[in-house]
Amino acid sequence: MEFISHSPAETESLGENWGRAAQRGLVIALSGDLGAGKTQLVKGVARGLGVTARVHSPTFTLVNEYGGGRLKLFHLDLFRLETQAQIHSAGIEEFLQPDGVAVIEWAERILQGSGFNVQGLIGPVRLVKIETLSETERRIVHEDSGV
Repeated sequence: MEFISHSPAETESLGENWGRAAQRGLVIALSGDLGAGKTQLVKGVARGLGVTARVHSPTFTLVNEYGGGRLKLFHLDLFRLETQAQIHSAGIEEFLQPDGVAVIEWAERILQGSGFNVQGLIGPVRLVKIETLSETERRIVHEDSGV
């Protein structure tokens, strides 16, 4: 499925729709360049789940957990994990079958060459690629497995 976003607000709105429809165990795997809008999409998912806390990228902490919504939101950012050893030692496996919803930025790092694959994920997975088309436009393509 493909969606063209013309603004950060549209990207957030798409995420909000996903958050409203999300079921426990959903993993949303995001990939895209720096500044593509991954965190904006996560903000929308949080809003759709009813999370009222301010959402920001967990670049330095690996994972931020947000409660208070319909389901817990686990927001992971794998940008700083570069090797298979770092990925495996980070303990992210528990977030691949979350007690809530997990959104993983830079998910390609666990899906390519790290020993993890989509088939290894038990619950529903939404693979999302965000591509920058212009300063304000983004192409958001997603493929669902078990959603």
